[in-house]
Amino acid sequence: MKQIIHDLIAQALVELEQAAQIPPELPVDIQVNPTRDPSQGDFASNIAMMLARPAAMAPRDLAALIVDRLNQASEIDHIEVAGPGFINFFVASEASQSVIRKVLEQGETFGRSEYGQGEKIQIEYVSANPTGPLHVGHGRGAAYGATLANLLEHVGYQVQQEYYVNDAGRQMDILGTSTWLRYLELCGETITFPSNGYRGDYVWDIAATLHREQGDRFRRESEQIFADVREDAPAGDKEKHIDDLIANARKLLGEVDYRFVFDAALHLLVEVIRVDLHAFGVDFDCWFSERSLADEGLIEEALKRLEDNGHLYLQDGAWWFRSTEFGDEKDRVVKRENGQTTYFASDIAYHMNKFDRGFNKVINIWGADHHGYIGRVKASLSALGYNADNLEIQLVQFANLFEKGEKISMSTRSGEFVTLKQLRQDVGHDAARFFYVMRKADHHMDFDLDLAREQSNDNPVYYLQYAYARICSVRRQCSEKGFKISTESANLVRLDNAHEQALVKQLSRYPECILSAAERREPHMVVNYLRDLANQFHSWYNAHQFIVDDSELRDARMALACAIGQVLSNGLNLLAVSAPEKM
Repeated sequence: MKQIIHDLIAQALVELEQAAQIPPELPVDIQVNPTRDPSQGDFASNIAMMLARPAAMAPRDLAALIVDRLNQASEIDHIEVAGPGFINFFVASEASQSVIRKVLEQGETFGRSEYGQGEKIQIEYVSANPTGPLHVGHGRGAAYGATLANLLEHVGYQVQQEYYVNDAGRQMDILGTSTWLRYLELCGETITFPSNGYRGDYVWDIAATLHREQGDRFRRESEQIFADVREDAPAGDKEKHIDDLIANARKLLGEVDYRFVFDAALHLLVEVIRVDLHAFGVDFDCWFSERSLADEGLIEEALKRLEDNGHLYLQDGAWWFRSTEFGDEKDRVVKRENGQTTYFASDIAYHMNKFDRGFNKVINIWGADHHGYIGRVKASLSALGYNADNLEIQLVQFANLFEKGEKISMSTRSGEFVTLKQLRQDVGHDAARFFYVMRKADHHMDFDLDLAREQSNDNPVYYLQYAYARICSVRRQCSEKGFKISTESANLVRLDNAHEQALVKQLSRYPECILSAAERREPHMVVNYLRDLANQFHSWYNAHQFIVDDSELRDARMALACAIGQVLSNGLNLLAVSAPEKM
């Protein structure tokens, strides 16, 4: 319906321009939105107010001209000019009611479209360093990314989901060395564990597996391990202390054995993450290795392209990228004096590789603390000759966990955190997935464990599922009473009370909600829509009998109820939340 109205307005503007009633080539951005107040129609457009100034006309006068040129459509009952120049559209009741038949005919495909026309989009999300199991902070990005991927695929895009495995860099070296030190303790060595090491129980588990399978192969004496190592905090510098331990680990083990220990920790934790995400309903098409960027020469290729384009310069022994030429706040080092490339250089190569793989649009979902990184990455893409606008960054705020009104503190390094697996086992898969996408991703979020556990209407996911279960219950009752429901031939004109008319209109808005949620990258819009639909259904259910003696009315109401159930199921499926038939 929204598209029909949009097209009617567009045609009216063409006719007005051809008749020289408005200037040519006006900046047209036709917006059509559902109204909140039924007295103002079903849809409204502010196009007359948007064009009033460039058209040099009063908004209401321009609105009247547009309305005069609007072609009659069977779906529209009448049109009004309201307020300062809004154009309000009242949908014909027959057109509204036809959505019930459409839902019942299309079933699970209702809401799908070919809007994206197969355009290739890559979404990269979660991408947490594999230095431990995923915790509840990662859950929000996982739920958001997976739901967004579902939405984009639902409206016709070809979507690839990717996890960027940070299997290189200092944090992984700290994990590898922490694992080795725990392994040495199991070998009988006396170790003073570094304050900056990873202390979680999972490190012990990796070390125990390593010791069980390899015996004393990697054992070295503690005196060697701590030789020439600078003092740890609090008296010394914890960063220098751990760096010295990493250097000694490399020297004492040699590159082959060091890599063996490193990879033992990496591979086990990547698999733990993969299993956790799969259980959370999140599966990636590609797990991309950061290390492969160096191994396959992509970092050097990216830097060579930047140098050939005149965007690198040498200063104080280091190579710098002229990112300020592309709007960044300062130039960035890509290769240090010692010849090592920076993390940023890897990121440049990674994004070069993404676009070289043929994606039309790349969406990165990052934590909100990465906001300052956006400018430099986009600058590098421009310098490489890509359209930086094709890289889209969606920021996700960290989720705070609350129980009994108290915030649960977490520290990844110390190992004191609630894992995503623990959260899912505690509140259930449905509540975990639903709660994470209830609010706009870049807004602050408090995850209330007590509310998520509740089996009551106060719990929003329970409230939605209960609406679906109620519909299934009514259908069972009809069957038990021997009533054969003829939803296909139901006389929908009988749906004439205010509750029913509001529900029919709400159903008609579902495809537009899905498209808007996908295009705006806002899955919470689907949550809001479903909550409104469930609320309207519960109000209708409490006010009217469904199983009545009047078979025509019964069929009409059951047709509407079944259509509501289908849309609830479709929407919950997009959120990866179940639609139980009994509760």
